[in-house]
Amino acid sequence: MAFYSKDVDSALHGAGAKPGLEIWCIEDLRLVPVPKSSHGKFYSGSAYVVLSTSVLKSGPPQHDIHYWMGNDANEVDSALASDKALQLDAALGSCTVQYREVQGQETEKFLSYFKPCIIPVEGVYSSQPGNSNGETNQVTLLTCKGDHVVHVKEVPFSRSSLNHNDVFILETASKIFLFSGCNSSIQERAKALEVVQYIKENKHAGNCEVAIIEDGKLVGDSDVGEFWSFFGGYAPIPRDSALAGEQQVDSPVILFWINLQGKLSQIGSNSLDKDMLEKSKCYMLDCGAEIFVWMGRNTSITERKTSISAAEDFLRKHDRSSRTHLTFLTEGLETSMFKSYFNIWPQTAETKLYDEGREKVAAIFKQQGYEVKELPEEDFQSYINCRGTLKVWRVNGHELSLIPVSEQTKLYSGDCYVVQYTYPGNERDESLFYAWLGHRSVLEDRADAIFHMSAIVDSTRGDPVMAQVTENREPVQFFLIFQTLIVYKGGISAGYKKFIAESGIDDDTYDEKKTALFRVQGTSPENMQAIQVDHVSSSLNSSYCYILQNGTSVFTWIGNLTLSRDHDLLDRMLELINPTWQPISVREGSEPDSFWSSLGGKTEYQREKEMKKFIEDQHLFKFTSTEGDVKVKEIYSFTQDDLTTEDVLVLDCHKEIYVWVGRHSTIKSKQVALNLGLKFLETDILEEELSLETPIYVITEGHEPPFFTCFFEWDPSKANMHGNSFERKLATLKGKTSSGTAPARNARKAYSREATPDGPRSRSGSSNGWERSVSPASSKSGSHLKFSDDHNVSSPTPIVRKLFTGSSPYQDSPVVKPSSPSTNENSNQIDTIETSANALIYPYQRLTVVSTDPVPGIDVTKREAYLSEEEFAERFGMPKGAFYKLPKWRQNKLKMAVDLF
Repeated sequence: MAFYSKDVDSALHGAGAKPGLEIWCIEDLRLVPVPKSSHGKFYSGSAYVVLSTSVLKSGPPQHDIHYWMGNDANEVDSALASDKALQLDAALGSCTVQYREVQGQETEKFLSYFKPCIIPVEGVYSSQPGNSNGETNQVTLLTCKGDHVVHVKEVPFSRSSLNHNDVFILETASKIFLFSGCNSSIQERAKALEVVQYIKENKHAGNCEVAIIEDGKLVGDSDVGEFWSFFGGYAPIPRDSALAGEQQVDSPVILFWINLQGKLSQIGSNSLDKDMLEKSKCYMLDCGAEIFVWMGRNTSITERKTSISAAEDFLRKHDRSSRTHLTFLTEGLETSMFKSYFNIWPQTAETKLYDEGREKVAAIFKQQGYEVKELPEEDFQSYINCRGTLKVWRVNGHELSLIPVSEQTKLYSGDCYVVQYTYPGNERDESLFYAWLGHRSVLEDRADAIFHMSAIVDSTRGDPVMAQVTENREPVQFFLIFQTLIVYKGGISAGYKKFIAESGIDDDTYDEKKTALFRVQGTSPENMQAIQVDHVSSSLNSSYCYILQNGTSVFTWIGNLTLSRDHDLLDRMLELINPTWQPISVREGSEPDSFWSSLGGKTEYQREKEMKKFIEDQHLFKFTSTEGDVKVKEIYSFTQDDLTTEDVLVLDCHKEIYVWVGRHSTIKSKQVALNLGLKFLETDILEEELSLETPIYVITEGHEPPFFTCFFEWDPSKANMHGNSFERKLATLKGKTSSGTAPARNARKAYSREATPDGPRSRSGSSNGWERSVSPASSKSGSHLKFSDDHNVSSPTPIVRKLFTGSSPYQDSPVVKPSSPSTNENSNQIDTIETSANALIYPYQRLTVVSTDPVPGIDVTKREAYLSEEEFAERFGMPKGAFYKLPKWRQNKLKMAVDLF
């Protein structure tokens, strides 16, 4: 909602009312709107105000204000743009984040609005029609930097501007040349091609040639000769001619108080707490590469203006780099990066007054007996066919036991399961695998569930999707493929039985002779669950129906806030659990004494309607690895084009995350990808209290399921293109089909249902969904993270070791039912590998999957073979001969435990 006063420029009236971009420019000391046809066209002699408005899935719109200053803009216009940005913030209720943008050093968030790039034009902006505004057709040399958003900068038209590390565009009247330094990345070259396409279409109306120049290629190409002729002929580019760039140094984090006169007073450094920030004051946080100005809620516009001017003066007086970003924050709207510089930043739930009040009023009216129309829940659409085949295996010891069809919808909280769901896709059957980890399952069973799921996925043709889910954190899609699900207390696996026996814990595994209480939940007959909970009255909740079994007596309890739909599900679930039961139906408030005595007496329980959890918008992050350190960087305003084939990305949907693995990425194991997902949950980049039990999906490029592609405007033809990202962009630029590029490494293949242990087909399903929170969120533990341009997380380790710390499930593991090679095959394997090992020996540190100095050219499936006999025995506790006599699955588990798989 906007709030206008006499102090707000009339040009800003109505701003922020609709999603999208709004841009104004300073012209003759006035703020004038820039028409949409000119969005993305900036003049280096002008200053602009840019407003980005996003409509979120819940809550009010989100506003980001950027004031952009051209390199040739005068100080008066720049200062006026800063003032107008503050006015706009006030007009929008002081609920925005403001960014200072300097030409050539723009934030990635700002550049993401103007894909593929912005190329500032010399001159000043004029709102008068017919003004050419300084555009010329002279020969121009541009440098392009960035892999998802690209910084385009004009450099002197000289051979000395070229180097081996960057990508350059030489624009002439009739031809555009792309010169890629030999050390530039494929992703940067691909983004530069997008810039070439942009220049061709916008400055040449599509009528010009495009030539690709390879660094170091001199002979046999007329385009190469023509390119160098613009520089007076070819001459080698010196190896040391690359611009060094500014070195990133670790700067102390210093907090200043800004007084009413704009004077800075240091009040803390490095070790900071939120309590140091007072509502009636403004502060500046100097983080070196970025400076934040924090403005308390009780500060006036005059105080805020003074603080902004003080921060800008600080940059000038201290001769800070032009790369230093300046961000202005109002109390309550702090970015996750800002909060990361404080030791403690209390998590406070953002109150959604309208939604929360509406829910409470409806609940009160219903309790008073008035008919209230059911409040609409968020409609979940199943994007896959739910009439497929379901197979479920229980982890038992180190074996997988296939569960009969009649029992596969009954899970135990103390056990772990592997689930395979096969469903008809567009042209073939698709498979989806889950490892379901019971809330009370033991560490060894959890590790084995992940391992067995990965093994089955690796042996299944077609690169199926796999996911890890934990009880009480299941995604809606998981419930939809089961249709009906009953989760009992206790467990029947050998691991669980051994654990409770050794711990002296009573076995509470479900037994019809014992007292049991089930909570019934769901939205339809195709999506309903019965969850066994503690049989005490505090487990009750007025929003649900329950089944209470006590020997021969069975009660159904109907909460006052339940709907007729819930009552129907109660009857259906009762029939599924035991069709012979004859229950006594009681409504909340009219329970007999025998009901309460079965629950150990009457106590307080949840009587208010459960509030729906607010839906978070999705965020996309890219993983990068440098010298063993894994970093995470957010990609703003993401599209399908940001899924580059060389990358590994994480789509954070809050309730679940998706790890997307490109065909040309360095990650070749789904277990490593799963581990990266866990690392992401640990760091909690956005400070959104992500649980470590959040479901993690692992998806391979070219095999994206519909419940992933729904977050994009998806073009299937892009997903199936071949070659690296540069080859794909080049094929698009030249108008070729994907068949004209290099073949894909992993072509889509038909599925084989025989790739997993045999099992009968199961029931069908439908596509209804629900979004109710069925259990309290588990607590999260994770390391505090310090942000930089890229956010550091620790190096990946094998997933099962990271997932479940405390004891290794691979020590002294018994032999299980493997699909292993014969003795003769093992003998041949020993001979071959020992020959290889005798020929080439490397130290263990260089052979691990997380090595910072990996050995090139080895067979990565047999890393252990390159160990010396002594180091092999030290790591595995056995000689090589004994190791290779083990079943293949057992070898892999042992290798995984020492980072060699």
